[in-house]
Amino acid sequence: MKQDTIMLPSLREKEMELPVIDGDLMEQLKLVMMQSQQFQEMMMMYKCAIREVRTKAEVLNDEMSVRYHRNPISSISSRVKQPESIAQKLYKKGLPFTVEAVMTNLSDVAGVRIICEFIDDIYSIAAMLAMQDDLKLIKIKDYIKYPKPNGYRSYHMIVEIPVFFSKGKTPMRVEIQIRTIAMDFWASLDHELKYKKNIAQEDEEVIAQELLSCAERIAETDMIMQQIRMKLDAVEVKKARSEIVLDD
Repeated sequence: MKQDTIMLPSLREKEMELPVIDGDLMEQLKLVMMQSQQFQEMMMMYKCAIREVRTKAEVLNDEMSVRYHRNPISSISSRVKQPESIAQKLYKKGLPFTVEAVMTNLSDVAGVRIICEFIDDIYSIAAMLAMQDDLKLIKIKDYIKYPKPNGYRSYHMIVEIPVFFSKGKTPMRVEIQIRTIAMDFWASLDHELKYKKNIAQEDEEVIAQELLSCAERIAETDMIMQQIRMKLDAVEVKKARSEIVLDD
C-alpha cells in the first residue's frame, strides 16, 4: 500500500528556533491524517497500546488495595497526541509526514499519566511495571531526583508493549508519566500559564521565578507528607506486634 507523504521543510540550522508551521501546510497535514486509512489505523493502534498500559497499572493498584489496604494510584489519565503536535515533532526532526516516520522516531505519541499519593509510590509502581516480562523499558527520565530548571518534577518512562491485532503482534511505544498529586497540580498550572498571551518579558521572568519557588515548596510538602505516612506505618506495625504478643 502506497503511503501518503508530505515532506516537511527542514531547518537550515540546528540553532534556529522552530517556526510555527503555516496554516495552509497544517491544514494539509490534518487532512492527510483524517483521510488516510493508514494514519487512522496508526492512531487506533496507539489507543490500544494505551489501554494495555492502563490495564497493567489498574491491576497493580487493585493488588495493592487487597494486599496492603491502600491504593498507591490516585488516578490514571491518557492521551494520543493531536495531529498538530505530531506534525510539529516531525517538522522539528526534518522527517516526512508518514506513518513509518511517526512510529519509528516518536516515542510520546501515546501517553499515560499515573498520579500517586506519595513519592515512594511513584518508584514502586515504576519498578513493578518495569519488571513485567512483556514490557520493554526503553528510557527513563527522573525529573524528581533531577528536576527541570523551571521546577518541573515527574518520573518518565518510555516503554514498548506488544499489542495483538488480527494480523499479529505489534510492539508499540508509550510514554508513562508518574507523579504525585502535588506535582501534577503544579505542572497543570505551569502549562496553563505558559500559553497566556501578551505577557511582557519582564513579567514572564517574574512569574517563572515564582513558579520555581512554588515547585520547591511543593516538593518540600511532598517529602513531609511522605515522612508522616512512614511514621503512621511504623505506629501501625508496632501496634500489630504488641497485639500478637498479647495474644501469645
